[in-house]
Parts: sequence; C-alpha cells; structure tokens
Amino acid sequence: MRKILFILWSLFFIHQLQGQDRLFSQFYASPLTLNPALTGAFEGKFRVSSIYRDQWRQEMEKPYATFSSALDLRWRMGRNTSKYQDHAAVGVMFFTDKAGPLQFGTSQISISAAYHKALDIRNTQILSLGFQAGIAQRNLNFGNITFEDQFNGTTGYTDPTSERFPENNFAYGDYSVGLNYVFAPKASRIRVFAGAAMHHFLSPSVSFYRQTDNDSPLDDNILDVRYSGQLSAQLPLTQKVMLLPRAIFDKQGNHMKLDAGTNFRFNASDYKNVAIHLGAYVRPVAGLDNSYRMDALVGLVGIEFNNVLIGTSYDYYLGATSNFGRGAFEISVAYLGEYEDDLILCPKF
Repeated sequence: MRKILFILWSLFFIHQLQGQDRLFSQFYASPLTLNPALTGAFEGKFRVSSIYRDQWRQEMEKPYATFSSALDLRWRMGRNTSKYQDHAAVGVMFFTDKAGPLQFGTSQISISAAYHKALDIRNTQILSLGFQAGIAQRNLNFGNITFEDQFNGTTGYTDPTSERFPENNFAYGDYSVGLNYVFAPKASRIRVFAGAAMHHFLSPSVSFYRQTDNDSPLDDNILDVRYSGQLSAQLPLTQKVMLLPRAIFDKQGNHMKLDAGTNFRFNASDYKNVAIHLGAYVRPVAGLDNSYRMDALVGLVGIEFNNVLIGTSYDYYLGATSNFGRGAFEISVAYLGEYEDDLILCPKF
C-alpha cells in the first residue's frame, strides 16, 4: 500500500511540475537561468559556473536532482579611448533535472546574448538587455510503473498491460528576454542592482499527448509565461563588512514565489581576494488556491578566493511541504577568467 501511495503521489507531483519552473536558492550563482541580461555581467573576460540542487532525498528513492552549467564571455565595444565603456556578451547554458520513480526529466540547452550600455560618461550607470533562445526536451520512464492487469496470479506483476501510454519524450523551443540596471557611483562602494525578465514568452505546449490528426502537441497544457524581478544592493558597513540585501520575485500562472533576505560579506584578508559570505532568506509562496504560506527558510555559506566562488545552501521546508522531505541542498562553483575590477557587476550567490 505504501508503494502504491508513493507512486500516486509521484504522478501528482509530476502534474504539478508541468506548470512550474526550476528553482535555485543561490539564484545569482546561476545567472543565465535567472535573467538573460546577466549574460556577461561580471568582472572578467569569461565565466564558467555550475550549480547542483538535491531535493526531498529523505522521502524519495530517486530524489529531485537539478543541475545547470554555463559559460559566458564578454568584450569591450567601440574604441578603447571611448569614455563610454560598453560591452557585449554571449553565453551557453545547459540545464537538466529528474524527479521521482518515473524519472520525469527536463533537459535544455540555450544560447544567450546581452549588450551592456553605459548611460553616463562616468560609467556609473549600466543598462543591459539580454535575449535567450533554447531547445528543451522532456521525458518519462514508464518502466517503473505496474498495473493490476499485470499480476500473473502467483509470483508478481509480469504480464503485459493493456494501458496505453503516450510517447515518453518530446522537444520544444523556449525563449526569454530580460533587462538589468546597475548603479555604481565611483565616490562610494554602494551598488544597486535591479532587473526584470520574461521567460517562456511564447508559452510552448508541454503535453506528452499529441493530436491524432496532425501529430501536433495539445494546447491544454502549456508552459505559462514566468515574470521575474530582481532587486539587490551592496551596502558597506565597515571597511571589511558588506551588507548584501536582495529579493527575487517570480510569477508564473497562478503560482507566486518570493525569496527575500540578506548576505553578509566579510573580507578575510587585506592582501588577497578572500571573503566569506553568510546569508539567510525566507520564501513565501502562493499556489493554485491563491493562499499564501511560508514555504522555506534558507541558509547560505559562501567563499570567494581570488577568481573562484564556492557556495552552499540548505532549504528547510515548513508546513505541509515539509512532508515531502526535510529540505534541499545546493552547491555552486564559479570561476572568473582574466578578472578585472570593472563596473558591470552581478551579485554573487
């Protein structure tokens, strides 16, 4: 009975996943999944980043695992003598996740491009526009499901089933666009970041079932447009301590999510680029019934060492969601190549 209930819950879980997006608590550690305008928004010539999330391991034989990796590059536009320091950037991002005994999975590869425009002659304000295009594939493994007509009457479920399954994989195009604004006055170490993005703006169908007359996907199960907004800042408290508040808002169909909290950045060395990050966040959400609840508390620890960034975080689920498992673990690693001290900045973790 427990196994049957677990499979039923997994089917319900997959249905819920059809209309929702990937989630990373270290949102700025995966910038190309957050906002296409963050492509190339870093202090260097290139960036290589990866992030892994492991969720609900206590309750699932095969937990909900998510992995993303990206490479982006940027270069100076115009003449080097120009007072306006504009930059262009391109990037490639790979994403995959799998969930439950049916191994419901999504894999995607995307190409993104962004332009970072200086708005004033002192280069204290940067406006970025980014676009991302990709192809995604979704798949299921029906091999782990058994039905009552497969019972052979003696030893187990070995007979064939009369159940009819759809194709277990399909592909679709996916497109996103975003803006990002940076205010970085030279007279102080204060930085302000604000961004907005629109993901899946063509609302592709994500149905495993096809229309029988023309083999086109059904329109009753589409991937809703996801609208997101990001707001963060860098506020110096002392010469060695920074306060880094940030808030990330997402709205997709009837689902809403807000991550809000702060990091503290402690400079650990006067001679080397070594810093420690400690942070905490809360995540209120709203679902299909338009009710609001506190979904999770998130704790984060990160380290900067020269050009390398390493972050770990843990989500502790609250309320009904805690029945799915005690939490989720994330680890991220990034490397900045040919590091520069420039104004096109992106918050870390």
